[in-house]
Amino acid sequence: MKQLDKSQIREAVNEAYNKFKDQKGGANANYIPFLANVPSDLFGIAVCLPDGEVIETGDTNYVFGIESVSKVLTAVLVLKQAGAKELLEKIGADATGLPFNSIMAILLEKDHPSTPLVNAGAIAACSMVKPVGNSDAKWAAIEQNMADLCGSKLTLLEELYKSETATNFNNKSIAWLLKNYGRIYDDPDMSLDLYTRQCSMGVTAKQLAVCGATLANDGLNPVTKSQVFDATLTSKIVSLIATVGFYQTTGDWLYTSGIPAKTGVGGGIMGVMPGRFGIAAFAPPLDEVGNSVKAQSAIKYITNKLGVNIFGHC
Repeated sequence: MKQLDKSQIREAVNEAYNKFKDQKGGANANYIPFLANVPSDLFGIAVCLPDGEVIETGDTNYVFGIESVSKVLTAVLVLKQAGAKELLEKIGADATGLPFNSIMAILLEKDHPSTPLVNAGAIAACSMVKPVGNSDAKWAAIEQNMADLCGSKLTLLEELYKSETATNFNNKSIAWLLKNYGRIYDDPDMSLDLYTRQCSMGVTAKQLAVCGATLANDGLNPVTKSQVFDATLTSKIVSLIATVGFYQTTGDWLYTSGIPAKTGVGGGIMGVMPGRFGIAAFAPPLDEVGNSVKAQSAIKYITNKLGVNIFGHC
């Protein structure tokens, strides 16, 4: 495996920031009013290393909506509580090849949510969180798991939560379609609310980098030194990210970047390079699929500059 020193990583991070800070293109998500109003010029990059050091530049402490990146964190919780076999049986681990909020994907899969990293599977995952039937206790478990992975507590963005709740008509349809097929495992409205709430958590690029590093470090948080999940689950969660982290453009992303990464419409992207580092970048303007334009460019530049690739001996 190619050895990297911190100066190389710091140089690549700074180069990426300077190269793409003025990049144009994309637009904030406008179907959620809160996201439309986030300043579009924000941009930050953070890399967390196995020893806990975070190399960062730009707006890495700005708190933004975690949105769909939260799907990874709750998938980890379900893997911890239920195990890899049950997650596969009840939700699945296959890419849909369709948009993240697709109802058609459920119908095409013959009632299966497919993966916990699209909306249908993520709502189903929230329904699987224990204890069943207790919204407050389930939320406490989700919230604590997020803090454990990110190394510090996240805060619910109340305005975003209200904005999401007022506009989640498509997700309501998904929740009740899953109920119709017996693919949701707790009250549908409760499960949808938990999902909406987790997507409305505020996170920073630095926290996401720590989370990515925890995943890359076999469940050992490099900052808190706490073992968050069993090392045997690492390959399961990274494979989920690799297959559907960028929804219908995941193949193009992996081909050009070499790093499994999960995107969110809040403008954040979290990448995981097993054994090496976790990386996150944040910039609100999105491409037509819903992925941050600048964050994609930055992470791709850094991995290629460093010559690291999950599929190569490097």
